[in-house]
Amino acid sequence: MAHTKILLRQDVDDLGARGEIVRVKAGYARNYLLPRKLAVEATNSNVKQIEQERAALLKKEAGERKTAEGQAEQLRALVLEFKRKAGEQGALYGSVTSMDIAEALKERGYEIDRHRLHLREPIKRLGDVAVPLRLHREVTVELQVKVSAEGEVIAGHMTPEQEAEIAKQTETPESNDEPSVDA
Repeated sequence: MAHTKILLRQDVDDLGARGEIVRVKAGYARNYLLPRKLAVEATNSNVKQIEQERAALLKKEAGERKTAEGQAEQLRALVLEFKRKAGEQGALYGSVTSMDIAEALKERGYEIDRHRLHLREPIKRLGDVAVPLRLHREVTVELQVKVSAEGEVIAGHMTPEQEAEIAKQTETPESNDEPSVDA
């Protein structure tokens, strides 16, 4: 298999950091890294250009890290709650995926790419789960995700719909005073 040397323009998980020269398979570079502008070919001119940009990159990375640390502090206090249909044993009929978590974060004003959530597999059981979120190469935060069953009464509080349902179930049918007609 043919390999090629490329220069990374951005951090790529499990490959390297921005500014590094790495050796990858030619197809991976041609089909994934180069079209997404994550890397460029490691030619002498590109290497010189990156070396000139390195100082600016270090300042930019320091700013990104500071921003990521500030965002991490806010996210540590956040608890995402999901209501899903579940069976008797606590197994969900569906699941909570990284896309669901990213959408919940977006609703709260955090623009997070779902690929930064390191959820090994979708959440398929009720309970609390800590999901790692990589905000920066050096900043990772544990998001608290709580999955509970739909219709579950939380700490003795019922919704008006639940109260109406219970009232309907406890009503006794009134006796019908009309005479029955036997034919």
